Amino acid sequence: MRPCFIYIATNYTKSVLYTGVTNSLSRRGNEHQSGKGSEFTSRYQVKYLLYYESYDDCYDAICREKEIKGWVRMKKLDLIRSLNPEFKFIDWDTGVIVPGEQ
Repeated sequence: MRPCFIYIATNYTKSVLYTGVTNSLSRRGNEHQSGKGSEFTSRYQVKYLLYYESYDDCYDAICREKEIKGWVRMKKLDLIRSLNPEFKFIDWDTGVIVPGEQ
């Protein structure tokens, strides 16, 4: 069974948070980078990964996505901060924080 992921992505200035679900972070990252995501992600240039979770069951991932989408911004920021305290961009392909200033 392929894992599913929930993720939180942002724009370069980190002023927008987008929560999504996918079965391939790498493919979804390419879609965001090329502007092929949703109208929202294209309009606000959401291209950068800040946080993700992996699930064995896509149903669980979808439930988690819906839960997070219902949260206020501050709660989402606290979640990101729990694993990525400096809010560094994460590489969509490797899941590793991208080195350098951001």
